Amino acid sequence: MERKVIETSLQTEDIKLEGSLRPKYLKDYIGQSKAKESLSIYIEAAKKRNDPLDHCLFYGPPGLGKTTLAGIIANEMGVNVKVTSGPAIEKPGEMAAILNNLQEKDILFIDEIHRLNRQVEEVLYPAMEDYAIDIMIGKGATARSIRLDLPKFTLIGATTRAGLLTAPLRDRFGMIHRLEFYTVDELATIILHSAKILGVEVEKNGAVEMAKRSRGTPRLANRILKRVRDFAEVRYDGIITEEIAGIALDLLDVDKLGLDRIDRNMLLTMIRNFSGGPVGLDTLAAAIGEDAGTIEDVYEPYLIMNGMINRTPRGRVVTEKAYAHFKIPYAKESDSEDNA
Repeated sequence: MERKVIETSLQTEDIKLEGSLRPKYLKDYIGQSKAKESLSIYIEAAKKRNDPLDHCLFYGPPGLGKTTLAGIIANEMGVNVKVTSGPAIEKPGEMAAILNNLQEKDILFIDEIHRLNRQVEEVLYPAMEDYAIDIMIGKGATARSIRLDLPKFTLIGATTRAGLLTAPLRDRFGMIHRLEFYTVDELATIILHSAKILGVEVEKNGAVEMAKRSRGTPRLANRILKRVRDFAEVRYDGIITEEIAGIALDLLDVDKLGLDRIDRNMLLTMIRNFSGGPVGLDTLAAAIGEDAGTIEDVYEPYLIMNGMINRTPRGRVVTEKAYAHFKIPYAKESDSEDNA
């Protein structure tokens, strides 16, 4: 079976899931005000000069809108977007073929760009700087290098782990934006907007209740809306109130702080098995049967943001706030050396 390396439209898993709920233009995009303001200026300037947009990198936890922003940039610029991901491109020749097939001002979106292997990444260096690629023809003593010119394109990279990007690649991006977690008000606005598209009646207090449990993430907010909608349609009259949202989310095992089963298992394991920490990431991953990378990328950022755990030189430590959330007495003495 032929391996599909590139798509001509945004067809990643989360897009299929959310479909038409994704905004298509910056004016409809809610949240990330700093990134949105900067992008609107850069896009307008590029259009005035009739130039392609400079290469752009988005990083931050999953579900905050990196892929959505790539689609919005393509729509705002009025150009085509080609979509691929770091793990999908295994050979330098595949990357060279993708770049060679781009049209003038096209956008190439690479998700999880930190997972490109080094040989593939090196093809991008001259492509991003000089809009050219070097191809080796022949082998051994007769081998020679040919430089092929490329159309001027825009590379948009997305990653959940910016620290794993090599310095030469990171430095070639003209725009770098960190996407932040959303506020409850922003998420409530997103939920109310999505509810109109889905034809669901949601009271404002119901939207706020769902927003509080959405972990600061629009993707999760839209998923929660769909599941609560199902619950409201089957058990009630289809209108999502604060009470109905609370009952439905309790059944979905999402508590009032947005912690799910894995979050609670992680915190309770640290409290019960390791006296609240410090505990190393690999040890914690083994204890709860979860991948260390998933803990670090998906679960830990939200728990740190909410003050439930702290990172220290010796490992992760559960805070007094987490003990209070589970109504467990906090008897651990504060370790000033760990938290320094």
